[in-house]
Amino acid sequence: MVKITFITANDQRVEAEGAVGDNLLRVGQAAGMPLEGTCEGQMACSTCHVIVGREWFGQLLPASEDEEDLLDLAAGVRPTSRLSCQIELTAELDGLEVRIPGDSHDMRRR
Repeated sequence: MVKITFITANDQRVEAEGAVGDNLLRVGQAAGMPLEGTCEGQMACSTCHVIVGREWFGQLLPASEDEEDLLDLAAGVRPTSRLSCQIELTAELDGLEVRIPGDSHDMRRR
């Protein structure tokens, strides 16, 4: 299992685990994070935007051009922003920390 720490907009730390090969969006949703994932991981929206901890960012595969284009549409983008649906968990990511942007809302949970 891969341990992930989500840091909410109010600095609450939420610990979660996912299996190698799973994606960060599904793990975050299972942990109750406000990651809507409107397109269900098909990379057609930016509602699963997260900010990856600087120390972890270099361990991720580079973002595709399509992902970069979608991040241009996301609010609160930072240099280490990624779409959580595009982050596949590996053993090397055990301990990964990601921040949920303050403007993230999951409209499914109203």
